[in-house]
Amino acid sequence: MKRTLVADTPQEVDKQVLLKGWAQTIRDHGKITFVDLRDRSGTIQCVGQNLPKITPESVIYLHGKVVKRPEKLINHDIPTGTVELQIEKVEIVNAAAELPFDMGKADLDLELPTLLDYRSLTLRNKKQQSIFKVQTTVIDAFRRALQSKDFMEFQAPSIISAIPEGGSEVFKVKYFEHQAFLSQSPQLYKSLLVSVFERVFSVNKVFRAEPSVTTRHLTEVVSLDAEMGFIESYLEVRDMAEYVIKFILKEVAEKCSEELALFGTTVPQVSDKIPTLKLREAQQIIFERTGRDVRKEKDPSPEDEREITKWAMETHNSELVFISHYPTQYRPFYTYPDDDDPEYNQGFDLIGRGTEWMTGGRRLDNYQTLLEHAEKWNINPEHIELYLQAFRYGMPPLGGFAFGAERITMHILGLKNVREASLFPRDMERVDVRLSAKSK
Repeated sequence: MKRTLVADTPQEVDKQVLLKGWAQTIRDHGKITFVDLRDRSGTIQCVGQNLPKITPESVIYLHGKVVKRPEKLINHDIPTGTVELQIEKVEIVNAAAELPFDMGKADLDLELPTLLDYRSLTLRNKKQQSIFKVQTTVIDAFRRALQSKDFMEFQAPSIISAIPEGGSEVFKVKYFEHQAFLSQSPQLYKSLLVSVFERVFSVNKVFRAEPSVTTRHLTEVVSLDAEMGFIESYLEVRDMAEYVIKFILKEVAEKCSEELALFGTTVPQVSDKIPTLKLREAQQIIFERTGRDVRKEKDPSPEDEREITKWAMETHNSELVFISHYPTQYRPFYTYPDDDDPEYNQGFDLIGRGTEWMTGGRRLDNYQTLLEHAEKWNINPEHIELYLQAFRYGMPPLGGFAFGAERITMHILGLKNVREASLFPRDMERVDVRLSAKSK
């Protein structure tokens, strides 16, 4: 018999069907046993007599008849609540061992290490799954937003020959007899491709060897990158980034209402125009609001980001705010210094609900200037020759941005730790398993 998906059972009343899935919960009342069966499409209550012993999360095949449930027994909380399966035959395909914790609860309510140590099991929980349904929507919306603006997708290499971002926070790779690195960003490749396609984007894994164990840092993340050519100002790049994030939030609101409800949240509130402040303006506002003097800092701290988000909400009714014009010397060598004040650059970040979601800006497009900046930033031009080649042979004025998929997901759903927004998180202490436990 051909398999029927759980979601289709309301249309199969009084018909014989074969359901395949996992035994989510079992309620044994002696001769009568109730089994909630789960497959990729949903769950359904199944009932049978004298059934064999079934353990939770076992893979089972159920043969039987779909019938209507009595009016007073309808479960209005699930789409299949009007029907149930009368079990006629059970096949236990693979029995599950005793579970380490109760999987029947709507919210697992586990400590984060346990949640991650049993990832193959905890991801079966509906609330955990909903995190990644939201993330899938975020990534898909990012793609569609840019495709509608004539951007072309590409896949950037993960192994690179040099460190274009500067600094030492990279993973070194023994590449045969040579030294290479895991990419911090697809920046060089997306800039290069602007000289070919004008507008490009990528969905890539990037790697940061940051010695940081915080609730907002991972060593491997999904970066949503875009780059565009023939711009007149960094403001065009900012406006494109604003269009993209608004498109993403709209899609999540429309397509993930059930997932948002599980977390008791909504997408961030955004004004008609997301406010933009220069860094020093933002720091002055923070000083005036709190008395903390951060007016000479090169970057906003997490506390600063939270404070300026409060300001944006109070004055512009927006949980998002752009911060621009950071000190040039602390940004990557390819960042474009502001024409009026070269000490600061035409870069910008998007702060959402108190955390950086995106970084972007205008890039240098003059070959000779790039060489000069590479020297100042201690980057050997020979190591980025392929990138520089594109500028030597003609590059239009360009700029771009990159969103963090996990950060966006985390703050849409109000998660406490960014690791919850990564299917298989990597940090200083974990590569699937806790490294400290593995070494014992």
